[in-house]
Amino acid sequence: MLEIELKARVNDLATVRDRLSSLHAEREGRVLERDLYLNAPHRDFGITDEALRIRHAGERCTVTYKGQKKQGFHLKARDEFNCGVESADVMARIFFSLGFTPVAEVTKWREYYRFRDATVCLDEVEGLGEFVEIELNNPVSVERPSEYVMALGEEIGVTGEPILSSYLELLLERKRDLQA
Repeated sequence: MLEIELKARVNDLATVRDRLSSLHAEREGRVLERDLYLNAPHRDFGITDEALRIRHAGERCTVTYKGQKKQGFHLKARDEFNCGVESADVMARIFFSLGFTPVAEVTKWREYYRFRDATVCLDEVEGLGEFVEIELNNPVSVERPSEYVMALGEEIGVTGEPILSSYLELLLERKRDLQA
C-alpha cells in the first residue's frame, strides 16, 4: 500500500489539538509506541532507503516493511506493508536468529485523530520533540494526494517545510551530531 504523509515539527501540540477539535476531527486515542528498527544481514537498509520495524503499541504488535521513498511527490511517499503479530519480543527473537540486527528504538506518545480522509497523529518523540503527521488513508481516492494532504495541514495550522526524514533518520542524525 502506498503511504503518503506530511510530517512537520510544531512548537505546540495543544494548538493543533484545539484546531482539530474546532473542526470536529474524531479523536481515536493516545498510545505509547515503541518501535524497534532492524537491519538485514544481506543488505544495509540505511543505504537502500528501506526500513523494517517491530512496533509495540499498547496491546498491539505490528511488523512493518517500508520500501524506498518514491520520487515525484512533494511529501514522503513509499510502499508500506504491515502485519499484526502476537508478540513483539518473539518476533524480535525470530529476526535476531535470522541475522537481523537492531539499529535503534524510537519511543513516542502518539495521539490519533480522523480528519476527512486522513489520519492525523500528534507525536511527542523521545529525544526529538513534537511533530504532526498527516497520512491520507486512501491515496488513490484523491486526484492530487500530495496537494490534498498539504491543504489539510494548512487547515489545522501545520505550516512550514515538510520533513521527509523518518523519526529513525532524525534520531540517528541527532546522535551523530552529539558525538561530533
